[in-house]
Amino acid sequence: GINGMGIPIGKLALYVAAAGFQPWRTLPITVDVGTNNEKYRNSSTYMGLKDDRPDDDEFYDVMDKAIKAIQWRWPNALIQFEDFSNAHAFGLLEKYRNKTLCFNDDIQGTAATVLAGLLAALLIQQSDPSKAPLKLYEQRIVFLGAGSAGVGVADLIAQGMAIEAKRDDPATEMDAQYFRTRNFWLVDSKGVVTKNRGDFLQAHKVRFARDDDTISDLFSTVEKVKPTILLGLAGRPAGLFTEATIKTMCKDCTESGLRPIIMALSNPTSKSECTAEQAYQWSGGRAIFASGSPFGPVTINGKIHVPGQGNNMYIFPGVGYGAVMCRSKSVTDSMFYAAAKELSLQVSREDLDNGSVYPDLRNIRDITAKIAAGVCKVAIEEGLSSGCCGRRGCDLDEMVAVLAGKMWWPQYEDYV
Repeated sequence: GINGMGIPIGKLALYVAAAGFQPWRTLPITVDVGTNNEKYRNSSTYMGLKDDRPDDDEFYDVMDKAIKAIQWRWPNALIQFEDFSNAHAFGLLEKYRNKTLCFNDDIQGTAATVLAGLLAALLIQQSDPSKAPLKLYEQRIVFLGAGSAGVGVADLIAQGMAIEAKRDDPATEMDAQYFRTRNFWLVDSKGVVTKNRGDFLQAHKVRFARDDDTISDLFSTVEKVKPTILLGLAGRPAGLFTEATIKTMCKDCTESGLRPIIMALSNPTSKSECTAEQAYQWSGGRAIFASGSPFGPVTINGKIHVPGQGNNMYIFPGVGYGAVMCRSKSVTDSMFYAAAKELSLQVSREDLDNGSVYPDLRNIRDITAKIAAGVCKVAIEEGLSSGCCGRRGCDLDEMVAVLAGKMWWPQYEDYV
């Protein structure tokens, strides 16, 4: 309902702060299609529509009219979808991603942020630092949560696996779908998502459905699969990564000469799958940990561990800024992979030594410029743009400089 209006306002404030968008060229929009919440429908102070939410046909008709109106009035506008339900988030993205300049931050922005953290974590995954890092496509990944955010993250990681496999072997036929059903185990409220568990699977889960026998719970999945990466995006009450689960994963990784990569990404803290202190204590300080909620440093056996926070602010301003400044025709998965890769490169050796897989947010303008340049480069390579900021033939460093130079900064007159 209308109470969500603070979300687009806040997101646009971050576009201004992190990417230097001119504030007067942003517009927060809430499409109010009613509410099924009885509390609000019976409230005399609720400002939104008190009608029942419409069926899918009417919903998509309303959205189509809204998007066409935006395209008519601002043909070069970037549209960011935010906070749509699982039932509509994927449908809207698939319907419009090739028709207008748009993306869904809950699905794609979250995915790129997580992927960036994983790419950085791989650099310190080997217990023996003299060994070469494992490839992304060599990982076994268990997800707790198979909603729009979880599947969006898994999808981009699968795309990343395919990109890296192709880079290592141009003749490979291993595409994203190959990895979806081999490297991923998605666990929802009914257990691992499989083809034969007997329930109706939502469309976004189908491509990750495995042919295996169903495993009913997270602990049993971790025990059987022996994952190298454990990701939590369940959005349920805290504590779903239990001590037994983390200790079992850590034992299996240690026997393989690896450190477990654990990301408890649900927020706020009341929904975090585990805390940083729990992850570090239960793994004896071996875990590479990141979270969706902020946690302070933790000292284990005299060593200070600094958990990284997977904040979408690292990604969406740079993707949006790059797409707008190069006048790209659309925003592609390749752009989000490029954004994730660029973000991972901004993590310093000092950050990694402390266990953090994300860079300092105080450098967000520099990070944004580099991510935006990577997006522009992909857009040009894919034939979706003719150049960055109207310039043709710029190399990556030149793009970074041009994009940084065009960022808006607030300037206040000195009246004293």
